[in-house]
Amino acid sequence: MTKVTLLPRKDALPPGDDERVRAVNSKAARALYKKREQIYPKLAHGFFRNVKWAAMVALLAIYYITPWIRWDRGVGRPDQAVLIDFEGRRFFFFFIELWPQEVYYIVGLLVLAAFGIFLSSALFGRVWCGYACPQTVWTDLYIYVERWIEGDRNERMRLAKAPLSLSKVRKKTAKHALWLLIAAATGGAWIFYFGDAPTLFGQIFTGQASASVYLFIGLLTFTTYMLAGTMREQVCTYMCPWPRIQAAMTDQHALSVTYRADRGEPRGPHKKNESWENRGDCIDCHQCVAVCPQGIDIRDGDQLECINCALCIDACDEIMEKVGRPKGLIAYDTHVNVEKRERGEAASLRLVRPRTILYAVLMAVVGAIMLYALTTRATLGLNVIRDRSPPFVRLADGSIRNDYALKLMNMAPRSRRVRITVHGFEGAHFISNGHRVDATGAITVETNPDGVSNVRVHVVAPADAPGLHPITFEIVDSATGERAQSVSAFLAGGAP
Repeated sequence: MTKVTLLPRKDALPPGDDERVRAVNSKAARALYKKREQIYPKLAHGFFRNVKWAAMVALLAIYYITPWIRWDRGVGRPDQAVLIDFEGRRFFFFFIELWPQEVYYIVGLLVLAAFGIFLSSALFGRVWCGYACPQTVWTDLYIYVERWIEGDRNERMRLAKAPLSLSKVRKKTAKHALWLLIAAATGGAWIFYFGDAPTLFGQIFTGQASASVYLFIGLLTFTTYMLAGTMREQVCTYMCPWPRIQAAMTDQHALSVTYRADRGEPRGPHKKNESWENRGDCIDCHQCVAVCPQGIDIRDGDQLECINCALCIDACDEIMEKVGRPKGLIAYDTHVNVEKRERGEAASLRLVRPRTILYAVLMAVVGAIMLYALTTRATLGLNVIRDRSPPFVRLADGSIRNDYALKLMNMAPRSRRVRITVHGFEGAHFISNGHRVDATGAITVETNPDGVSNVRVHVVAPADAPGLHPITFEIVDSATGERAQSVSAFLAGGAP
C-alpha cells in the first residue's frame, strides 16, 4: 500500500515554505488514485462465448439492415419499413403508422422495455448488460477487430510494451482505421432511420446531404469510437447508472455469475497426480480474470463492474476439463444456493416469486393495453380552435356569430368524405362559408388522405342566452361511420 504523508497547513510552517507544501500535498493526493490499467481480454471458448457471438451478429444485423427494408404503403407514401419522419411528422413501423399526438405508444413501449429489463434482472441478473447492451455489443466488435489485427491477449500486451516500429505502426493504424470505419457506419446507419436510406446514402457520398446529417454522423462516429474503442469498461463502471440501481431489481434468489467458493476453496496451484483431498477445485490459474472484459476477479464476489457476460464460466470450465474436475466451479447460481451448499443442504431454484410475478404481470398489463389501443385505434381525428379576434360578431338580426378553424385528421391512406355537425347549445347552427349546409344542418367536406384538412366554419346562435356555452363539433365518415368529436365554446355576447 502506498504510504501518503501530508505536510501541515501553511499557517503552521515557517514563512517561505508555501510552495513546497502545495507541491508535496498535491503529489500525495494524486497517490490516492490508481491509474487506469489497460485491459486485454483473452479470447474465451465455450457455450457463453458462442451465445455472445450469436447475440452480437443478430443485434448488429438488425441495427444496420433495418433501415434498408422496404414496406409498400401505396403511391406517394414512404416505403421504408422503419422510419422516423420528422418532416412528415410520422413514425412508421412496418404496418403501424403513428402520429405526433400518439406519442403515448412510444411511452408504453419504453415502459414495457423497462419492465422487461426489470424481469430479466430479477431472473438472471445483469443479462442485459452482458449480451444485449449496445456498449457491450460494440465493445465486443471492437475487441474482435483488435484481436484479429494484433493477436490474442499475450500478443497485444507484448505489442503495447514493444518499442515503436514499422510493424507496430502498421497494426495500430489498421486497427484504428477499422474502428473509425465501424464508427462511421454506426453513425450513418442511425441517420438512415430518419430519412429514406437509399436517398440519404447517395447524398452523403456525393456531398448533397444537409449539414445536420454530416454533423450527427460525426458526433455518433466520435462517441462510438471513444466509448467502444478507448473507454470500454469505464463506461460500465463510471458512466452507466444501471450497476448502481440493479440491486433494487434483484434479490438473493436471482441467478448471477457466481464463483462457488464452497467448492473452490481453499484454492492453490495443483500438479498432475496430486491428491485433491483437503483443498478446493480452484487451481488459481487466473484464466477467469484473463478473459474478463472488465478486468475483475469473479472470485472476489459480487462487484459493481461485473456485467454477467459469463465468459469466466467458459474459461473455468475449460480448465476444469484439463485437470479432470467437474465443470461449474463458476456458474450461474444464487446466493441462497451457495449458503445451502455450505450447510450441506440441496440447492433449489425459485424463478417464480413475488418480484418476478409482479414484473411479469405489469408487462402483461402494459402489453395488453397497448395491443387494445392499437387494435381499436381511431383513424379519424378533430381539433377545433375558436377565433378570438374578434371574439364574436353580432349580425343584423341580433344573432351572434362565432368563427372556428377545424383541423380534420385523416389517418387513413385514402381520401374520405365526412359530415360535420355542431350541437350542445340550443339554436346553434352553421351558416354558409363556402360550404353547402344540407337540410340536416351538416356540412360535407372531402379530407386529404393521410393528412390534415383545414376547414373554417361560421356558427350562429340566438343572443337570448349571453355568456360562454360549451359546444361540440362532430365529424362522421360517410362510408364507414367512424366518428370523432371535439369540445369548444360559444360566446353568445357579453365579456369574452
